[in-house]
Amino acid sequence: MNEQNFGDLARRDTERHLLVAVDESDNSRRAVMYVADFFSGYADVFVTLLSIIREPSEDFFPTEAERQTWLRNKEAEIQKRLADYKEILLGAGLQESQIETRLSIRPCASIGDAILEEQEKLRCCIVVVGRRGISHSEEFVLGSTSSKILHHAKHCAVMVVE
Repeated sequence: MNEQNFGDLARRDTERHLLVAVDESDNSRRAVMYVADFFSGYADVFVTLLSIIREPSEDFFPTEAERQTWLRNKEAEIQKRLADYKEILLGAGLQESQIETRLSIRPCASIGDAILEEQEKLRCCIVVVGRRGISHSEEFVLGSTSSKILHHAKHCAVMVVE
């Protein structure tokens, strides 16, 4: 880790560093809008918008070229969405220096675990997620990213926005 990155992390430890885990859903948009409304008046807030693309296995697509095309298209789609979410935060009054976007393309069994790994690495004090809108019985059977984060997060608060 270089000096500048260490300084950024040390600075963020003294601020309210929020990790907002997003995808292309309406619930993610609502979570970003909530953060914009609730935290925009604070100069010591730092927001990291995080989106994780689960990398498909090599045998998911018939050819590697199709897999790479899918990844490029998905990355472009998510980058556009991150830019849209950043504009919401800027429009609410947060400054460019208070916002970071991160896109992680990685193999992972659980998006929730990947988000928690990022939270630990960045030392964010709050994780904000939108709830997917599945019923409690579906959540019991299928699991839920927001539920996993809520039950397994350590050393941070968790906000689940519906």
